[in-house]
Amino acid sequence: MTAALVEKKDSAPGNAPRPSSPPPFSARRPKRERAFDDVPRWQIYVPLGIYLLFTLIPFYWMLLFAVRPAGSTSLVPWPMTGEHFSKVWNERSFAVFFQNSMIVGVATLIATTLVALAGGYALARFDFKIKGGFMLALLCSQFIPGALMLVPLFEIFKNLQLINSLVSVVIAETVFQLPLSIILISGFIKNVPVTLEEAAWVDGCSRFKAFCAVVLPLLRPGLIAVGSFAFVHSWNHFLFALMFLSEQDKQTIPVGLNTLIGADSVDLGALAAGGVIAAVPVVIVFAFIQKWLITGFSAGAVKG
Repeated sequence: MTAALVEKKDSAPGNAPRPSSPPPFSARRPKRERAFDDVPRWQIYVPLGIYLLFTLIPFYWMLLFAVRPAGSTSLVPWPMTGEHFSKVWNERSFAVFFQNSMIVGVATLIATTLVALAGGYALARFDFKIKGGFMLALLCSQFIPGALMLVPLFEIFKNLQLINSLVSVVIAETVFQLPLSIILISGFIKNVPVTLEEAAWVDGCSRFKAFCAVVLPLLRPGLIAVGSFAFVHSWNHFLFALMFLSEQDKQTIPVGLNTLIGADSVDLGALAAGGVIAAVPVVIVFAFIQKWLITGFSAGAVKG
């Protein structure tokens, strides 16, 4: 009788056991993350500072030679001069090189993104017999250096009368960027639930309309990552522009930088100024899209 009364008293609504308070946030964090809280800050910032200094010294050295007067040996860029920039931009045709590189970079960006988007969607949403072999071929193609393909590409472009045309460089750059771009876009599309497209189909959308309205807006980080990678690679690539473009008014910035190196002497001021001009667009691109770039590459690498 007493045991029954005790049990009834314990189960009464007013005596219900209070839920235990949630553990503090630090206790809920993984042990690996909590371990970094005990590390002194200087053990993190000092190695990072050394690495940053080691990385920035070449850029400072290039900027120093670009703005320092000719013949000066000062380690401080003062007084500064713009004669080297004026020389390479006007006398060495860097304005034309810059325009050609911009055309090649933007065209490669657009072509690579569009083709990779179509190929990545096919790999992510459709099943076919040679899908595994096709993915393996895409991965293996990354081990083929571009130098091995120069002769066959030159013969193809020669027969198509595309030698000494920026179109040949755009095609070559796009072809070599597509395997990695397709893999990244495919992995990113796999992270988008197919049920979203199915709901759009039920509402009367076609596959293409559902893709444009539902999937495409969610692919913005992946598209930015792929497009920026294609632009930067085509902007910096030297080999294709050197082999397929012979006239000076068709050359790009990497080839233009090579013309500043003479057989007996090198104009370090002009070469450094040309390097700064070549680096500025890339730095601006990464400064504006770094968040989308990291998100896109990490999301596209989750699923293959």
